[in-house]
Amino acid sequence: MTVLDFATTIDGRSKAGAGSRTRGITAVQLNDSLWRVVRPDGEVVGYIERFDESRGIRYRAKRLIVRQQRFVSVGEFWGMDDALECFRLG
Repeated sequence: MTVLDFATTIDGRSKAGAGSRTRGITAVQLNDSLWRVVRPDGEVVGYIERFDESRGIRYRAKRLIVRQQRFVSVGEFWGMDDALECFRLG
């Protein structure tokens, strides 16, 4: 398990504060286009990356596979909520 105690939310409060949440997980904004997805205990689940494409803004979800020390692309979505939801289901 990877736990990062120094994680903050979008408004700078601790990971227990307000942030993008979906039943049991929180997205912690790292910069303008990258969020770390964590469980309530601080375990890192993956990342969501925002990027532009010709039809608009997309969100790419990447799950962290700790034992293999790599990321696996989960999918690309039109909304942040959809990208976050895929971590809750997995």
